[in-house]
Amino acid sequence: MLNVDRTSYWERKNYFDGVDFLIIGAGIVGYSTAIHLRKKNPSANILVLERGYLPSGASSKNAGFACFGSPTELADDIRSFGEEHVWETVKLRIEGLKYLKSLLGENTIDLQINGSWDLITKGEKHRFDKIAELIPYFNEQLEKITGEKDVYSIDKTISTKFGFENIYGSFHNRLEGQIDTSKMNTAFYKLAVELNINTLFGIEALKITSGNKMIVKTNVGDINSKSVCICTNGFAKQFLEKDDILPARAQVLITKPIENLHIKGTFHYQEGYYYFRNIDNRILFGGGRNLDKEGETTTALETTDQILKKLSELLKSVILPNTPFEIDHTWAGIMGVGATKKPIIKKVEENVYCGVRLGGMGVALGTLVGKELSELIQLDS
Repeated sequence: MLNVDRTSYWERKNYFDGVDFLIIGAGIVGYSTAIHLRKKNPSANILVLERGYLPSGASSKNAGFACFGSPTELADDIRSFGEEHVWETVKLRIEGLKYLKSLLGENTIDLQINGSWDLITKGEKHRFDKIAELIPYFNEQLEKITGEKDVYSIDKTISTKFGFENIYGSFHNRLEGQIDTSKMNTAFYKLAVELNINTLFGIEALKITSGNKMIVKTNVGDINSKSVCICTNGFAKQFLEKDDILPARAQVLITKPIENLHIKGTFHYQEGYYYFRNIDNRILFGGGRNLDKEGETTTALETTDQILKKLSELLKSVILPNTPFEIDHTWAGIMGVGATKKPIIKKVEENVYCGVRLGGMGVALGTLVGKELSELIQLDS
């Protein structure tokens, strides 16, 4: 690949000279940060770097769930983090989804509000009963945030409705939906181009050093910038060694098209460690990180036989027990997680900032994280 020092005068002038804001990562947070910096700095030179020929993180590899919290997740998080933290996080996710819609448009990202279901197996009847008791309280809290009544409901007809096996019942969320991830990423890229924001793919940022100007060392040479924003989520540990952020790999498979597939909506299974949906008359099914949490704490974009085998078994035994299917494709994406589910948005050092650790909720949180990060940079500049 051509080294930065060997680019032409025109290339250096347009892309590399006088960079004001250099954003590492062309995902939801990276583009949102760049777009909001442009709104506040109309004449600034803004450059986004992406190490892959496509975005390398979760933004282009997630399942496209527009979700903010299933009952089993809420119950577990309240035990782990407390009431205040949980409802603040839910509110932020809901605000983030609204902001994503307003920024890009519902039709642009193919937003569909088909509801979601939190599935409980027959062996978890006791757990189902305990969470069912919490549904009125959860609805009270959601009404305070959204103004909507009865967001959650109990649905024991789920197996009959969709043909699932070994499911005792479910909790329905009527406000959650789904998007087309590729359309969202394309919309972000097009908006960046319209706003005269440059994006360079295939350039990997390796190290950030400070001096009179910030120097980002890359696989094609050094790039100078006044300010640097780290927006690489699960890949951020290389720049933020002391911060509480770890990569979390999510493996996904998708079937070939299935005739008369009547499953509709988004589905969470076994505390959200598994999730699936219908996309283009296929079942997209991901998860299984709980089978090998240590092994899945990695940035390797690879799949494993252990997890793909489990996903295939659950497809056959639970989701599509009476429907023939073929697996068409598999892949993996990398999330950023930590001890809490609150994103890290901060000044790292002079002229270096970060917006990372979205905890698997990038669709809901990413746009707002970028906006907040841009405001932090603007105030400090």
